Amino acid sequence: MGYVDIGRCEVFPGAGGSRAPVVYVIDLPEHPFDVATAATGLSAAVVRVPVRSWNDSLTPWPAAGVRPGAPDFGGHAEETLAELVGAAIPAVEAAHELAPARRAICGHSLGGLFSLYAFARDGSPFSACACLSGSVWYEGWVDYLRRVCPCGSGRYAYLSIGKKECRAGAPIMRTVQDDLEACAAILRERGHAVDMVVGPGNHMQHHTERLAAGLAALDARLADGA
Repeated sequence: MGYVDIGRCEVFPGAGGSRAPVVYVIDLPEHPFDVATAATGLSAAVVRVPVRSWNDSLTPWPAAGVRPGAPDFGGHAEETLAELVGAAIPAVEAAHELAPARRAICGHSLGGLFSLYAFARDGSPFSACACLSGSVWYEGWVDYLRRVCPCGSGRYAYLSIGKKECRAGAPIMRTVQDDLEACAAILRERGHAVDMVVGPGNHMQHHTERLAAGLAALDARLADGA
């Protein structure tokens, strides 16, 4: 498989058993998030899904790097999503005898952008998503979401960001909070239930706390039937 590292997926069972919802967390193999800690105490099962190339696997279309000399973005989110839905999810659920009625997707940074991309696709298998410090500053993203966002009846998105994120990074990144608020407005206009949380810190801080809060929000909403 080219984009999803299926062999390194990791399952953290929830208290709800094999038919409980499942949350798929997009992860970076080189610097993995502490998914085990963040998933503690949930009813839903949580599956850590590493991707092979952060910049290429998770971006929706090619774009220039954020600074001169920085690597460009490959734009292979469509292929990654196809592998996730067509191969990784069936393999993980079969191997662990999971039969969820509902699934959600969650990610941080470019993983958050990809999670929102996967959630907003027409016919998406995910009824909820968590976009944590998502890279929604990505060139063309907000306009794309405005064009493609489907009806959201019964669907839920949790969006979070650190209050200092708009003050640092390359210039293109400093619109991130405004862009995330625009995403929230688009989702709400299409009938999605949306929670947007502005918390402490910058993009590189409070990863585990943000992940735990996002997973808890998804767990509660999925338990209510979102």
